[in-house]
Parts: sequence; C-alpha cells; structure tokens
Amino acid sequence: MKARARLTALQIAYVAVCAATVTAGKLALSALPNVEVVTLLLASYGYVFGAGGVLSAFVFCGVEMLIWGVGSWVILYFVYWPLLALVFALLGKAGVKNRFVLTLIACAATVAFGVLSSLIDTGLFTGFHENFWSRFALLYARGAAFYVTQIVCNAALFILLFSPLTALLKKMLPAGLLRRARAQKTSGRGGKIAQNTFNCLLIEPTERK
Repeated sequence: MKARARLTALQIAYVAVCAATVTAGKLALSALPNVEVVTLLLASYGYVFGAGGVLSAFVFCGVEMLIWGVGSWVILYFVYWPLLALVFALLGKAGVKNRFVLTLIACAATVAFGVLSSLIDTGLFTGFHENFWSRFALLYARGAAFYVTQIVCNAALFILLFSPLTALLKKMLPAGLLRRARAQKTSGRGGKIAQNTFNCLLIEPTERK
C-alpha cells in the first residue's frame, strides 16, 4: 500500500511537471508565430507516460485558460491536445518506433489542427448556414502561412528530437526509478549493476563461491 501511494504521488508529480514544461515551452516561443514545442512535448509525454500524458494535456489546457481567458480557441485546445496525446499514447503502447512514421503522423495532426481551428472559428463567428465551406476556405487560406510554418517546425523537431526525448523520458518512468533505487541498494551488498537498452539500472546477482 505504501509503495502504491509513493507511485501515485510520483505519477501526480509527473503530470504536474509535464504540464508545466509545456506551458513554459509555449510561453518561451510565443514571440515566434506558430513555432512551437507543444506538439513535440505532449506527443512525447503521451508516447511514454500514456494516460499520464493525456492528463497533462488537460492540465495544460486548463492553465492556458487561467492565463489567457476564454475564447474560441478553448474548444480547439480541449479537443485537439488531449487527442494528440492519446494518439501517441496508443502508438507508444503499440511499439511504433519508426521516426519517419511518427513524424508523418505528427505532421498530419498539425494539418488537422489548422483545419479544426478554421472550422470552429467559421462556425462560431459566421454561423453554420449557407456558403459555410466557402467561408471556411477563405478563413483557412488567411492562416495558411502560419499553418505551413507549424508543419515545417514540427517535421524538423520530430525528426531530430522525438527519439532522444522519449528515450530520456523512459528513464524517468516509475519502474525505471524503482529499479535504480533497488540497484543502488543491492550494489551496497555486493550486487553487480548492469544497464539495459534504456539505460535503466538492473541487477545481476553475483556468483557464490
């Protein structure tokens, strides 16, 4: 029971830290239109932490509301970002590791972000009546330069950083941390420490003489 409580507290801390880093990353790049790390971070958190990554996306959206207030973007955020984290959580669970496949999915999701944003804004600001798709096309075309910038940005970030970032995050998983703690404890009693492919510490028992 005590070990489970420690793990739960650790997972809550993970969600808080993940949400905080996404908010900090977004604010740090806010001066550069549609150059962002939110997609990379939330995709990585979903890929490694699963449901914890999805929850961190909801927390991030809630914090954004506290900072910027309420607008049409709130609908977009609460639909898109948790869904992105969920998609990558499923990819992580399925063991998809090809960086080009993951990058392609991230770029497709970024395209969907622009489409969903324009759909919501067209419907909320001009109504869902006749000529809807014509008005949607005009609104989407107005933001095309921003959407292209975002797609190119995410393509570069995912190709270069997704694999090393997720490998680093895997070292922080509760199971990995527990193995490290046990390894350090056992090594003091004559155990032998080895590393696996994720650099998590494992124990190899010493031979008895």
